[in-house]
Amino acid sequence: MITIRRADTLGNAHSDTLILRCHFAFSDYQDPAHTHDGRLRVLNLGTLKPAQVYHLGPEANVDILTWLPAGDIVSNADGFEQEKVGQGGLHLLSTGTGCKRLEWSAGPEGATFIQFWFMADVEGVPPAQEVRASFPQLEDGGFRILASGFPEDDPEEEGQITDGAPVTLTARARLLHAIIPAAEGAAYSTTLGRDLYLLVVSGIVTIDGYVLHCGDAAAITDQQDIVVIAQEKAELLLVDVAAR
Repeated sequence: MITIRRADTLGNAHSDTLILRCHFAFSDYQDPAHTHDGRLRVLNLGTLKPAQVYHLGPEANVDILTWLPAGDIVSNADGFEQEKVGQGGLHLLSTGTGCKRLEWSAGPEGATFIQFWFMADVEGVPPAQEVRASFPQLEDGGFRILASGFPEDDPEEEGQITDGAPVTLTARARLLHAIIPAAEGAAYSTTLGRDLYLLVVSGIVTIDGYVLHCGDAAAITDQQDIVVIAQEKAELLLVDVAAR
């Protein structure tokens, strides 16, 4: 089953520094019809002005992934070194036993970010941070794994981190990315008991007869295989999570 979430139906959550566009209930945006999708608890979109700061805390037992479509940010969390993340980069903070303060500061050009929160499947572990500056694109325009809680998804057998290796989640989940040329497609297969959530970052795509434009999303349940066709060049993010 596929349920479409149009960009103009997203909720607004207010922090003291910015307004977030929310796919699920968050902060002062409360919507019983959109509380989460499986173990995906949060999908928020935000825009920071130059030098503006977005902060959270305290948080525990969630994996917070921040991906940048544009601009750059500097992350600052208690107990960790500051990390700079630019366009196309990814920042992970696994909050584990607890983080009191989490901040993301925009660079001189500002920043646009997309943030995912996954409910951890492994609790009681120390907080951890990982950053990837970028991810090489697949030549065939297919889905690349950016983050995963499945050890078999890590191509690095000797423990050496490269830009192409996914960051490591405590949640049994995946975040994937694809840039699909016009008139071409990308396929993905999962297993039983999983939910998929597809977000169109740019462009226009079709999936099972539905047309999705920039900012639209599709929640996919009880379906193991999907094929996404780009009507024009499109950039996508795909989440694969346990349904419960």
